[in-house]
Amino acid sequence: MKKLAQYVLAATLGVSATYASADAISDAAMSDIRAASAKVRDEYRNPQQTLRFFGLTPDMTVVEISPGGGWYADILYSVVKDNGKYIAAHFYVDDETSGYYKKSVEGFKEKMKPGMKYEGAELTAFDPIKALDISETGSADMVLTFRNVHNWYMRHGDEGIDNAFGAFFKALKPGGVLGVVEHELPESADDEAMKKSGYMKRSYVVAAAEKAGFVLEASSDVNANPLDTADHPKGVWTLPPRLALDDQDREKYMAIGESNRMTLKFTKPKS
Repeated sequence: MKKLAQYVLAATLGVSATYASADAISDAAMSDIRAASAKVRDEYRNPQQTLRFFGLTPDMTVVEISPGGGWYADILYSVVKDNGKYIAAHFYVDDETSGYYKKSVEGFKEKMKPGMKYEGAELTAFDPIKALDISETGSADMVLTFRNVHNWYMRHGDEGIDNAFGAFFKALKPGGVLGVVEHELPESADDEAMKKSGYMKRSYVVAAAEKAGFVLEASSDVNANPLDTADHPKGVWTLPPRLALDDQDREKYMAIGESNRMTLKFTKPKS
């Protein structure tokens, strides 16, 4: 009986080890460079499933738009560092830039120094009005943006959206992929809600991408949350992790979880 138990344990460990190293995305998601607090968010952000859906492979040149503190960068960089390239199109900084954004960029730069976790990564800048050259023209295999579209729309309206998708199209190689994850507003809602709620209509995002020249390849429900009605007092920020109402109805919003999100895969035509 003891030998049988030892055999089962060894077999289980073998399966676990095989699974753990099954692909670069799994390895990156479980990497020690990710903080435990970051991994806890995987329940809501589903990074492994999302990146597989977009078709990420280790040999790609990948541009991440506005990576912030590096939640997704930890995974993306780990996947492509040996055989591809990770480009962080971070916040654009000038004399008018707030201290928050400046600090965020400086913090990211620190992580790119020799011996740090993003050593070898490339830094560019993105702003939907002031900085549109996120990489060399036609150099990227994949451009990814996670929960950013509402920011461009709330600050700069249609112009900001058109500029953004145009910049992504320019950066990608023919056949390249644009992956978009964004808080989703029901199509039945008033368009005005997109100006302040943090949610965007899928039809609007798809139309903007198609206007820039992209083709919608596929959509996924991997980041969908049917419990989210998208009509909260302080918009998407009412929900976790922000919980903008503090303790007011906290249990209610924790039970809902993070926002309902569209996950869209676009491609740049090969010709």
